[in-house]
Amino acid sequence: MSSTLKLFLSEKSQIYSATAWYLSDLGEYRGKQELYTRQSPQRLKALRERALIESAVSSNRIEGVSVEP
Repeated sequence: MSSTLKLFLSEKSQIYSATAWYLSDLGEYRGKQELYTRQSPQRLKALRERALIESAVSSNRIEGVSVEP
């Protein structure tokens, strides 16, 4: 068992309020992501493809390779 899990199972464990807020925010954003995925799959696919292209261009630029857009 991991030490983190042991810590949470012990009576001395506590979750700080800031951590609780972050966890709450993550849950909210995950819900929004799922909603967006269901409502706009084509737009999400286009954004994903654009991000992949930009990532490849940036990687090439770092390695000193330049290509036409």
